[in-house]
Amino acid sequence: MSSEGLADFLRRRREGLRPGDPQAGATRPPSPRARRTPGLRREEVAALAQVSVSYYERLEQARAPRPSPQVLSALATALQLTEAERDHLARLAGQVLPAENDGASERVPEEVQELLGRLDGIPAYMVNDRQDIVAWNAAAAALITDFSRLTPDERNLTRLSARFRDTLCTGAPGSETDFSRQAAAQLRAASVRRPRDSVLAGLINEFATHDPDFANSWRHHDVRPVPSLRKILRHPTLGELELDRHTLSLPGSDFSLMMYTAQAGSPSAAALKVL
Repeated sequence: MSSEGLADFLRRRREGLRPGDPQAGATRPPSPRARRTPGLRREEVAALAQVSVSYYERLEQARAPRPSPQVLSALATALQLTEAERDHLARLAGQVLPAENDGASERVPEEVQELLGRLDGIPAYMVNDRQDIVAWNAAAAALITDFSRLTPDERNLTRLSARFRDTLCTGAPGSETDFSRQAAAQLRAASVRRPRDSVLAGLINEFATHDPDFANSWRHHDVRPVPSLRKILRHPTLGELELDRHTLSLPGSDFSLMMYTAQAGSPSAAALKVL
């Protein structure tokens, strides 16, 4: 159980709610006092979750014993958590055991390698928990870079995005912030699954130091996935391409599949066929 992480997550989610927000299956208790802090008060969350105020206060102070699954479920409902946030809460509370191995997976199943090859004309690659690019198809290499020429450390999605931000890749409005938020969410979830992964911890520190959007998302425990992200790529021969990057998690594995597509009939779609 990560008492400090659980305490920080609960506090930030509580502060992110507003008194007027509808609560799932419950009504906010009346509180005539002037509101001096953002979000709901601790006693309001405790009432919604039907736990004692003192116990909830100890949870936010990292002094309480491990909460039961029933209490976690009640807190998740009171705080209006998404499914991804509920899973994150359970892992922070020690209800889901961390991965047995300390490192991210590198070996891609053979059937996944075959899938990448079958995505003819669709640039696609596979990333692990650390966002290392561990497999790719020819279209992805033609669109982005020849991954085989990069070192394993360089073949990291967040590092590559920072490297190409001013050359090959720019973002549609808001997309750079969305990308940083997605990277922080994925690495935050991975850090709870693999708390002893020193390489992952180093990556997180590196990205938080150099990317303010990543650091902000990390501080707020943002674990909501961003399944689709629009990017504008400046390709050296094909020119400017407006593409959607889709992220699909592979059930039962540590890998995610990322694919680039373009709107049907658009110049970008025609350019992808050239790849």
